[in-house]
Amino acid sequence: MESLNPERDVIDHQEPYDGKIISVHVDTIRQASGATTVREVVRHPGGVAAVPILDDSRILLIRQFRYPIGKFIYEIPAGKLDSGQLPLETMKRELEEETGYRAGILNHECSFYTTPGISNELIHLYTARDLTPCVQRLEEGEHITLEALSIEDCLQKIRTGEIRDGKTVLGLLWHGMQNGHHFP
Repeated sequence: MESLNPERDVIDHQEPYDGKIISVHVDTIRQASGATTVREVVRHPGGVAAVPILDDSRILLIRQFRYPIGKFIYEIPAGKLDSGQLPLETMKRELEEETGYRAGILNHECSFYTTPGISNELIHLYTARDLTPCVQRLEEGEHITLEALSIEDCLQKIRTGEIRDGKTVLGLLWHGMQNGHHFP
């Protein structure tokens, strides 16, 4: 498969939206066959997420309201990368802000694209251990509650559809597999 050469293959490039978090690019491209097509791309600075594991092996999940879907959902702590900040530093900050815990150990597990068909968003996934309480510093408009669940309870919530957030599903399955749990 021939890769695109943007200087040769992009016929038209427009940026109709540049917002606080995302921008939207609309490109008309020429494919290898010579046909033209339009690609709409959501540009995102990327993010971080962590599976916070308490000393008793329970996992801290947050419940927060997500406006686009109109409901409260379970999630692992996460956040957007700020300009110039390294993923590890962003994860430390987000973990403290959202959970009120500081991690003694943050291990990078993997990085993944959330929706590569429409976006360049890349999330860096961590596990957080050796947690100690600190001050929870929620941002304006964040309404978060914490819940500590066993990995078995988390996997059951994935099975029943109570946990549907992609980064959370991936993080919990990753953690579960690393610790001998299987998801049928």
